Amino acid sequence: MNERRPGQWPVDNPADLGAPPSEDELYMKRQQEKALREMCLGSIQHDLEQQPTASSAQAKARVWCAQILAIAEDVAAEKRKAA
Repeated sequence: MNERRPGQWPVDNPADLGAPPSEDELYMKRQQEKALREMCLGSIQHDLEQQPTASSAQAKARVWCAQILAIAEDVAAEKRKAA
């Protein structure tokens, strides 16, 4: 019988994690994430700018916030189920 418990070193069959991503790959990933964020925020800003008054823009912003929080709750619930 093996004297080691699971999770102890040395590992008999280490997992192959592949090559670490290059600096260029990391840069491109950051740029893609930044572009996606800017597109989402730009869409919200455009919608708010379409509102006829300042108070309707603020009310619409509250609607956006509520919708985003509802999405976050749904995603969090799914992640809890998966864990």
